[in-house]
Amino acid sequence: MARSILLAAALLAASARAASADLIVARGGWAAIDRGASCEAVARSVRIAAKGKVQTLAAFTFTPDHRRWGEFHVTLRRMLRPGASVMLTVGDRPFLLVARGNDGWSSGPAQEQAIIAALRDAPTMRVEARDSAGGRFVDSFLVSGAATAIDAAAARCAGKKG
Repeated sequence: MARSILLAAALLAASARAASADLIVARGGWAAIDRGASCEAVARSVRIAAKGKVQTLAAFTFTPDHRRWGEFHVTLRRMLRPGASVMLTVGDRPFLLVARGNDGWSSGPAQEQAIIAALRDAPTMRVEARDSAGGRFVDSFLVSGAATAIDAAAARCAGKKG
């Protein structure tokens, strides 16, 4: 429980929008956060970034109007090489993400639902890509607590007026 509270505090502090964020629930490596206009299930990578460096974060976003309903997004710790692929692997299921800057995005609702379904049964989750210098890097995430955070974020936004 203390670890979940520390994780939630770190995730809220890492967010540029922390002033407008309310913690819904924190379990394992994930937290559900209400940001007002959206709700997120968010996790930071197992590898903790050095002070002043970008922390790798993964999130599923939900909005009351359902325009974003389970949209997956990962902020990577390094800038991507132009044309690089971002590969999310949940258990043994690979998902090719849409790369922009140092971010990877799900390609649409079908992929988002497949990622969420895979995450409910998977023992592992990792993201890999090539940085601007061509070096390969991998960030791993804890899976414990993901389903709880995703369900809590979706439920909170489902109850809001769009």
